[in-house]
Amino acid sequence: MTRRLIVEADGGSRGNPGPAAYGAVVRDATSGQVLAERAATLGVATNNVAEYRGLIAGLEAAHELDSTAFIDVRLDSKLVVEQMSGRWKIKHPAMQKLALEARRLVPADQVSYRWIPREQNGAADALVNAALDGTLQVVPDAQIKDTDLGQQALQLVPEPAIPGWGPDLGPETTFYLIRHGVTAATSERRFSGSGGSDPQLSDRGQGQAAAAARALGARGGADVLVCSPLRRTTETAAAIANELGLVAEPLAGLRECAFGEWDGLTFAEVATGWPGLMREWLSSPDVAPPGGETLRQVAERVNAVVDQLRSRHSARKIVVVSHVTPIRVCIGNALDVPISAITRLDVPPASISTVSWWADGNRAVRAFADAAHT
Repeated sequence: MTRRLIVEADGGSRGNPGPAAYGAVVRDATSGQVLAERAATLGVATNNVAEYRGLIAGLEAAHELDSTAFIDVRLDSKLVVEQMSGRWKIKHPAMQKLALEARRLVPADQVSYRWIPREQNGAADALVNAALDGTLQVVPDAQIKDTDLGQQALQLVPEPAIPGWGPDLGPETTFYLIRHGVTAATSERRFSGSGGSDPQLSDRGQGQAAAAARALGARGGADVLVCSPLRRTTETAAAIANELGLVAEPLAGLRECAFGEWDGLTFAEVATGWPGLMREWLSSPDVAPPGGETLRQVAERVNAVVDQLRSRHSARKIVVVSHVTPIRVCIGNALDVPISAITRLDVPPASISTVSWWADGNRAVRAFADAAHT
């Protein structure tokens, strides 16, 4: 079995550009044990240069530990994650050189890149600050051979522009996120996940699905239609497919959260039967119902589907028929908010939310939970 390693890396500059440093931690993916740490100062550089240097140091350390291991890289720099994943273009020569250096270290099929919130990258961040504060015994990175890198770094790589306030970002990829119409479980406010009874739309739900389809038609239609494979979403998607002349593609990653033993129960019944666990579940994205999924697990699979759709259908209009939790994840991802915050989003049945993504990774929520058509 292939060994799996986790690289957590970070970089920072006090001044951007200014005094900079990087930090990297290598962990065993199974035990979480720290196997290696790297940290160094960089002289004067930008945040982006420092973040790339942290990535490179982490990849080097992991490769030295086991050149055959699969490496799961976790960074709180969305720029580096998107560029190394190939979804964002790298325009600046200094960044191109650093990205090429990182890619040469590990074969593409042995590494994956994942964005994590800053608060989950504390170990690498602590190394960065220790290096900058002089409380860590570090030496300048011997791998930096470009004496002019500090000057190149002064030309800052811009963050994605805000729509309407920056340069033309080119054609956007638009997602219409639609929740399924009501079922008997919806009306009774019961947990209805991916491992339950898989209810069908009620008569009212069928009417809501048809109304949502007409609303999409009035907006000019769409190019692509995907849906969760559960019955209530495929039935909603069928109404949309009929209205827009599309064929629905079921995608397993868009299914609702698995609620395990809570499936089919009301909120009140769960609160009575599992009061402590219910409180933990509501407050933490890493707590799962008995036999179910955590919110973070749902977010990982849903965000992977969104990335896939953005790559396959760039600059097109995509209808996504899904459930409350996946739609909350998509909106939260677009807003770049913590996973725990998305539970505050109210997504009515058959409502339409609209999110646009641009090629540089910039995104905008253009409408949320519009249910006026129902």
